[in-house]
Amino acid sequence: MGLEKTWRWFGEKDSVSLADLKQMGIEGVVTALHHIPNGELWPVEEILKVKSQIEAHGMRWSVVESLPVSEGIKTHNEDYPRLIENYRESIRSLGKCGIDRVCYNFMPVIDWVRTDLHYKLDDGGEVMFFDFPTFVAFDAFILKRPGAEQDYPAGIVEKARRLMVEMSDEEKEKLAYNTIVVTQGFIDGVVDGSAPDYKKLFLDFINTYREIDADRLREHLRLFLQDVIPVAEEYGVKLCIHPDDPPFPVLGLPRIVSTQADLEWICNQYDSVSNGVTFCTGSLSVNRNNDLPAIVKSIGDRIHFTHLRNNIFLPDGCFHESGHIYGDVDLFPIMKALLEEQKRRSAEGREDVRIPVRPDHGIKMLDDYGKSANPGYPLIGRLKGLAELSGLEMGIERMME
Repeated sequence: MGLEKTWRWFGEKDSVSLADLKQMGIEGVVTALHHIPNGELWPVEEILKVKSQIEAHGMRWSVVESLPVSEGIKTHNEDYPRLIENYRESIRSLGKCGIDRVCYNFMPVIDWVRTDLHYKLDDGGEVMFFDFPTFVAFDAFILKRPGAEQDYPAGIVEKARRLMVEMSDEEKEKLAYNTIVVTQGFIDGVVDGSAPDYKKLFLDFINTYREIDADRLREHLRLFLQDVIPVAEEYGVKLCIHPDDPPFPVLGLPRIVSTQADLEWICNQYDSVSNGVTFCTGSLSVNRNNDLPAIVKSIGDRIHFTHLRNNIFLPDGCFHESGHIYGDVDLFPIMKALLEEQKRRSAEGREDVRIPVRPDHGIKMLDDYGKSANPGYPLIGRLKGLAELSGLEMGIERMME
C-alpha cells in the first residue's frame, strides 16, 4: 500500500488548478484558508467551501498546511487566552468538517530561510539556495541586529564582511526584501512589506524574544500542546509539527524542532496519537547529524504527514535544493522506513494506515518559466519529483513483497 499522494495547493489564485491535480493522479490536497488572518477563527462555512471544491474534483482535503500558530502563542503574551481559544475552536471546526490532519510550526518570527530564490543549476534549472555567509551579512550588516556577530562562527562573519564590500545597495535591499517578505509572504509571514520600514518592524518582532531562550520556548510549546491536543483528540484531528528550516538557530532566535531528540521530546509532552510530526527530509537533512531513517523508526507512529525532497550540501553550512530523489540525501532507506511504518500500522489495525506525502520544493524547469508560482513551488519540477518518488516507492513495495 503506497503513501497517499498529495499536493500543496494555494487556493483559487494558484496557477495549478484542482482539475490539473486530478489529471496528475493526486489523491489528496494540502491547503489552508489563506485569506483568514493569523490568530482569527476558521469558520465552518469557509472550511466547507474549500472542502466542497476539492471533493467536486474527486479528491479529499488530506492536510491543512497550515493552521498558523500566532506569535502571541509562541511568546505566550497577554493575548494568549484569546489566540489559544481561537486555535482550539478552529480545530473543532475542522474536525466537524471531517478534516483530520493539521500541519503547523513553532518557529519564531521567520518560517523558512533561503538567500537566493533563483539559483541556476548547470542544466538550466532553478532552485533555492542557502548561503550561510550571505545570510550572516543580512543579519549582522544589513538588518544590523544587535549582537548578531557574536552568534555566528568568526570565519563565517569575516566572509560575510567581505561579501558586504562586494554587494551593491540594490543587492543588499533585494536580499533583505526576499528574506523578510518574499519567502514569508504566502505563508502568513509577520511582515507583509507594506510597512514604511519593514526591516525595523522585523527587528521589533525579533526583539520580543529577547527573554525567550530555547528552554522557555519549549515550555511555551508544552503549554500549547496541553491546551490543544485534548480538543484535537475529541474531534479526531491529528496535529503534526513541522521541523525548523534550517534546523539551527538564526537571527539569535531559539530553534527547538531540529533533531531526533527534539521530536521525541515533543511526542513525549502529550502522550497521544493526536500529538504528531510532519516528517520533512528537506529540513531535517540539513542537520547532518540527523539519521532520517532512524527518526522514522523512532517516532513512526506519530508521523502524520511527510514532505520529501533532496539537498546538495556545500562547505560553510551552505546548501541548495536539488529536486527529489537525486542529491546528498539517500531517499531509499527513508521511503522504505515509511512503507514499513504503514505495514506496521496495518497489522495493528489502525485506521490511519496511509501517510500523506507531498513532493516538496521542486526544480523550476521547462514550462515553469512561463508560469507564476510561489518560491519553491513550480508545477513541472514538482510533478517530475512526484513521478520519481512514485517509481522509487513502487520498486521498494515490490521488493518488500
